[in-house]
Amino acid sequence: MKILYLEWSSTGKKDLEEAFLQEGHSLIYPPFFFMEKTYADLPEVEDKLRTVLREKAPDVIFTVNYYPAISNFCNREKIRYISWIYDSPYGRLYSRTVLNPCNIIYVFDKELYLEFHNAGISTVHYMPMAADTKRLDAVRASLEKPLQYAYDISFVGSLYLEKANYFDQMMPFLSDYTKGYLNALIAAQMKVQGYNFIEEVLSPIMEDLSRAYPIKREPGSIVSDEWSYANAIINRRITAVERIDLLDAIARNHTVDFFTYYKDFTLPNLCNHGPADYYEEMPQIFMQSKINLNITLRGMKSGIPLRAFDIMGCGGFLLSNFQADFLDFFVPGEDFVYYESKEDLLQKIDYYLEHEEEREAIARSGHDKVAAEHTYRHRVREMFDF
Repeated sequence: MKILYLEWSSTGKKDLEEAFLQEGHSLIYPPFFFMEKTYADLPEVEDKLRTVLREKAPDVIFTVNYYPAISNFCNREKIRYISWIYDSPYGRLYSRTVLNPCNIIYVFDKELYLEFHNAGISTVHYMPMAADTKRLDAVRASLEKPLQYAYDISFVGSLYLEKANYFDQMMPFLSDYTKGYLNALIAAQMKVQGYNFIEEVLSPIMEDLSRAYPIKREPGSIVSDEWSYANAIINRRITAVERIDLLDAIARNHTVDFFTYYKDFTLPNLCNHGPADYYEEMPQIFMQSKINLNITLRGMKSGIPLRAFDIMGCGGFLLSNFQADFLDFFVPGEDFVYYESKEDLLQKIDYYLEHEEEREAIARSGHDKVAAEHTYRHRVREMFDF
């Protein structure tokens, strides 16, 4: 199949492109490159895209993440549009364009998929994330033998305190009542795992939030203001508070190695290494860590984050918060381990640091299951089988 791949610098792009080729598809690239945000507004390049359609005759157009403007273009040109969303929550999914019959949209969160399915929307489908175990196995083979652990406990992820820190930008313009309300919401949500209620309880402060920090919607968006503030601002702050709280608790008794863009964050017994390159550094971190943490972004419903697939695909030991989709594909205590609370997390860290053979057996089992069922080649087959 000939695929017009509208690329941007998405994580895992090389792995996905390689999977397309290995499965016998051919990739066509447009004669221009632009950043992800420019996909929201296509008029200036639509004529160029039509020229590509006429000269190259692709069978489908594909993007990582979904773009309403591309969907409208494909609908007018009568060509299939396939997208695979790897961000969650993802605001562009709440668009009238989702109903365009040209669409095949894949989301990796089963509960999110069911939200659309139960609303009678047939263009949204469920497909989990993946890992390129062939590439990752080659990285492991290149490392020193026997493989040496460089880290006891590591976490690769954001604190959402970098330059796009919308919460702190908004706070000085809020009333004292709204500030107190938000602080109480954050404290309450921190105590609840597996269900996010923020969007449901924002109505008493929506007027103040909108006044203090207006959020612009893209054309055609049907996302609610409550959804926007919950997921673009408040859940990110809750995730930051939770990650800092857990890292601090762990670092009281263990050395923690943290890889993040937020270089200013420090704690006693925590080493902040700065960001890790996805292809060169991250696999080695996962392979050389006794325990790899996954602390999922609040607001994600049930999906397994890409980080978790990468850890298991590397043969790393995964210790994650609970996400319901894990149970559809993996066995707790056999392929990965999940924690239910801060206290449970600390106990399991102590246990698995002491029980090396059990920990390494779980890591091997998780790797083998990803290699057998959850590579990018598996996902490409799923896309086009449909």
